This record gives sequence, C-alpha cells and structure tokens, in this order.
Amino acid sequence: MPASETASGKTGGLAIGREGARTLLVASGEWTIDTIGGLARQIASLDLAGEMVLDLRQVAALDTSGAYLILHLLGEAQRRRAAMTLGGLQERHAGLLRTIERAMVPVAIKGEWRHPWLAVLERLGRNSVEQLQEGRDLVAFLGAVAIALGRALIRPSRLRLPALFSHMERAGFNALLIVGLLAFLIGIVLAYQGADQLARFGAQIFTVNLVAIGMLREMGVLMTAIIVAGRSGSAFTAQIGTMQVNEEIDALRTIGLDPIELLAVPRILALLIVLPLLTFYADMMGLLGGAVMAILVLDISFAQFASQAALAVKASTFFVGMVKAPLFGFVIGLVGCYEGLQVSRSAESVGLRTTRSVVASIFIIIVLDAGFSILFALLRI
Repeated sequence: MPASETASGKTGGLAIGREGARTLLVASGEWTIDTIGGLARQIASLDLAGEMVLDLRQVAALDTSGAYLILHLLGEAQRRRAAMTLGGLQERHAGLLRTIERAMVPVAIKGEWRHPWLAVLERLGRNSVEQLQEGRDLVAFLGAVAIALGRALIRPSRLRLPALFSHMERAGFNALLIVGLLAFLIGIVLAYQGADQLARFGAQIFTVNLVAIGMLREMGVLMTAIIVAGRSGSAFTAQIGTMQVNEEIDALRTIGLDPIELLAVPRILALLIVLPLLTFYADMMGLLGGAVMAILVLDISFAQFASQAALAVKASTFFVGMVKAPLFGFVIGLVGCYEGLQVSRSAESVGLRTTRSVVASIFIIIVLDAGFSILFALLRI
C-alpha cells in the first residue's frame, strides 16, 4: 500500500506484509494532522481479519491526530473480531497513546444495532460500577480524614484555628437567617395541618404535641442539615474545586503540605460544631412558629402552649434530634470536601461535582435519618 503525501511534502504510510500466519501492518513516516487524511483512507480499505500486528517502529512523528487514528484502527479491528496487537511502540509515543486512550469517548458505530433493553442494562451496569467505585473512594477519603483529625488531636498546633473560626462563621452565623425563617415557617405549617386534622376529633390541643415532637425529633435537624448541605456543602465543593482547577492543590502537595489537613479538616470540624447549634436554633424557631399559629388559629395562649409542650416533650425527645446533628455535619463536610478534591481541570467539572455534592449529602442524610428512626424505635426511645 503506497504512502500518502501531502502538499507540504510530509508522508505517512501503512504497508501490508506477512509474518508467518499473521498479517503485518507496517506504519511508517509521519502520522500527523497533515497526513491523517490519506492514512484514514488507507485504513478504511483494509481487510481486518485473523491475527494481525501493527508495527510502529518506522513512525517518525506522531501527534494527537495520528494517535487517535491508531486507536481507531485497534478499535475497528476489535469490532470485526480481528486479534490485533501493537509492536515496536517507541517510548516517546507510548505516553501520547495512553493519554488519548483515556480521553477518548466511546461513540456508537453507524450501522451497529443493539436491542434497546441491552443498552439500558449496559448503562445501568456501568452506572452501578461507577457508584460502587465512588463509594469506595469516599470510604478511603474518610480514612484519610480520620488520620488527619487524629494528628490534629495529638498535636493541636497543626489545627488552623483562624480557618476553623472563619468557616464556623460562614456556615453557622451567616446561616441563622435562612435556617430560622424556614424553621419558623415549617412550625406554622405543622401547626396548621395538625390542627386541621385533629379538629375532626375535637383534639386541637394535641397540635402542640405534634409540633413539639415533630420539630425536636425530626424536622429541626433534618431541615437544618438539608439547608447546610445546599448552602455550605456546595460552597466547600466549589471552593476546593476552583483551587483544583487553578492547580493550587498541586502546588500545596509540591511544597509538602497535605490538602486534606489544610483544607478539609477545618471545614469538617466547623460543621461538626455549628450544626448542633443551628439545630437547636431551628428547634426553637419551629416551636415559636407553631406557637404563633396556635395562638392565632386555636385561640391557645402562649402559656398554655408552653405548658402542653412541656408535658409532651421528654428529655429523650430533645436528645434524639440533637444526637444526629454532629453526624450529619460530619457527613456534609466530608462529602463536600471529597467532591471538591475530585474536580478535574475544567470549569464544567466544578458545576457537576457541586451538584453531586448536594445530592449525595442529602441522600446520605436521609438514609442515616431513616436508620436512626428504626434504631430508636427498636430501643423504644
């Protein structure tokens, strides 16, 4: 098969020979963007069958286009059930081939048909494997964070207190308005809906029980965790992800600093501290909202509301909600920092990882909350 020559005088060719029972394809010349047109036509005319060897010893120059063409040839041979191997690959070309192979996106081959259900099962399987790998990596990150936290406890001087207080202010103090407002409104909704249903039985006074127990056990901590996940967890991912895009994380590693200890630990500790405080604040605002609605709709005085709430609520009711808060804060910080460190070198990746951070945090929080509910029911708490 003759070599292809361009107007610039650059040539690249692919000769066919035999080596025993194997077909030998000898690549030569320059496999670059200048010669790829002629080479692609040569490859399209090949009869790919049996055992084949692609010899790259005589390739003088290789760029991204040529590397892609070689990988396309290997993929086409595999699709046609031909056993093709590479031979004589030069070390200076191997790295480029590996890089292009990792970056290649699988595309559907025209004319190839698969049953739609097989395609669905393939996507389901691929997504399942990716989620399992993501879970494994998150557990590994949890171990790295635990080690960093252990070092900070053994040597408190390693903990960056200015960063810790700064993140506590942003995640805690700056969230008081939105958390308080939403908790107040949720208290109103619980009181209104409860009163509407209990009025059928003449038991409107138990609306107080509904609001108090619902806010202290479940709604206060769950709503606060979801707000913090959407507000602070996403911010952690975006901040660390932007540093990753700007190669600041690589710079930290280069000078011998641990990004987990420097960036993740202060953020996780900040949420570990402020989420219980925000939960308590949300509980009180929710009770206040329920009291306002009870006074306006049920004609119950504030003193009556407080007295009925004290009868309905035990100490265990309050602590059941509060004991979840530190764990939820830890999970939000862990997922937010992990997703930030997984950002690749693109602005699009920052957005995708931020979205995944919020979704994963809320999912884990709800799963944990359901687990706590079952556990406390079994323990009769």
